[in-house]
Amino acid sequence: MPFQRCISAQQSPRHRFMWQALVGLVISVLLGTTAQAACDDPPARGVIWTGCDKQGVDLRGQDLRGAVLLRTNLAGADLREARLSGADASMVNLRDARLDKARLTRTRFLRADLSNSILTGARMDYATLDRAKLLKAQLQGAKLRNATLYQADLSAANLQEANLEAADLSQAVLSGADLRGALLNDATLQRADLEDALLEGAVLKSADLKEATLSYADLSNADLTAAILVNAVLFDTLLDGAKLDKARWVDRRRCEDDSIGTCR
Repeated sequence: MPFQRCISAQQSPRHRFMWQALVGLVISVLLGTTAQAACDDPPARGVIWTGCDKQGVDLRGQDLRGAVLLRTNLAGADLREARLSGADASMVNLRDARLDKARLTRTRFLRADLSNSILTGARMDYATLDRAKLLKAQLQGAKLRNATLYQADLSAANLQEANLEAADLSQAVLSGADLRGALLNDATLQRADLEDALLEGAVLKSADLKEATLSYADLSNADLTAAILVNAVLFDTLLDGAKLDKARWVDRRRCEDDSIGTCR
């Protein structure tokens, strides 16, 4: 012991630096090997793929419930009918991916990129899509009940017949989106951008559209019963045949029963 203490005391700063660098290098190599091994893990429930490159991978029907997919590249991947309920896919790249009929209940897609992805018939109830990119995404018939899409970008997305009941779309961008026949009962669309959106036949009972931009939008035959439109922008908005019973109008007036196309 005295001999070891003597060597340690006489060790130069240069030697100590070299020793610390060597230890750091070994740790880095070990961590890198561990991360690589995780990316090489087969698809399974609870798998951890963080920052992995899985571009174009075939994951059809796979069980990935509770998986951690943070910052993983899944662009062009095939996830049709895959199960990802409860997974964390925050900041994931899913551009051009196939997610038809995938199970995505309570899945986190915070800041994820799902542009041009196909989510036809996907089950996304209670999913978190805050600030996600869904430009031109195909969401026909998707289930998004109680989902949160705060400041999400759904420009030109196809949401025909989608179920967005009680969803939070506050400040979301839906310009040019196709929402014909969509269910938006009790949805929150405060300050959302719906310019040029197609909402023909959409059901927006008790929806909150306060300060939303609806310029040039088509709301023909939409059901806006008891909806809130206070301070909404309705420049050249089509409201032919729209039901406005008990709706709160732009100027805060309560529309009378049987108000069709205009607030009486």
